[in-house]
Amino acid sequence: MSNRFSTIKLDNYKPLRDLVFAAIREAIISGRLKPGERLMEVQLAEEMGVSRTPVREAIRKLELEGLVVMVPRKGAYVAGLTLKDVAEVFEIRGSLEGLAAALAAERITDEEITSLDKILEDISKAGKEEDTKTVIKKDMEFHQVLFSASRNDRLAQMINNLKEQIDRFRTQSFSNPARLKSVLSEHEQIIEAIKQGDAENAERLAKEHIYEVEYNVMNILRKQMDFEGEPL
Repeated sequence: MSNRFSTIKLDNYKPLRDLVFAAIREAIISGRLKPGERLMEVQLAEEMGVSRTPVREAIRKLELEGLVVMVPRKGAYVAGLTLKDVAEVFEIRGSLEGLAAALAAERITDEEITSLDKILEDISKAGKEEDTKTVIKKDMEFHQVLFSASRNDRLAQMINNLKEQIDRFRTQSFSNPARLKSVLSEHEQIIEAIKQGDAENAERLAKEHIYEVEYNVMNILRKQMDFEGEPL
């Protein structure tokens, strides 16, 4: 239970409540706080070296984002990931990211293509060093460049509305080391289709990539459920 959090250091530019929220959110996304784990205000406050008030505010905000559930007469718990959750999010994400890749094939700039190539180099390097945290960060950057390259702000906003759930699934997916090589290959194929201006193929490859992520996350969750039972 120890060492889950560092003592919160005050930032002149951010209110304490925002720092506490970000710390707890990151702990949930990364898996340090497990699905179904109870969130005790006193304990969390002690670990972060803050009062209970910003912790309470953070938990309420996390509930609105769907990362925390409030159980009557029991308290706050980290929201579980069910197979239904995964299926619903990826059903939407596959269609939206496929469209983003298709539009990017028609609208992407040379600078964005260069950025995508560099991101893949960084992912490959981090993977060889088993630096999962950097792999996840760079994978997020890869998809953000694609969203930007679509030149459709509403589309990017719709995808970002799923950000909390997608971030949790991304962490789950990269917990499987064998997945990294496949991800690199899938990304390279998407970029190649975009470079060729082949919108139809870019959309197909992007959708297939998302479905592969879904399949991997589903398998991980099924194995967890075999040991733990259905999450909250």
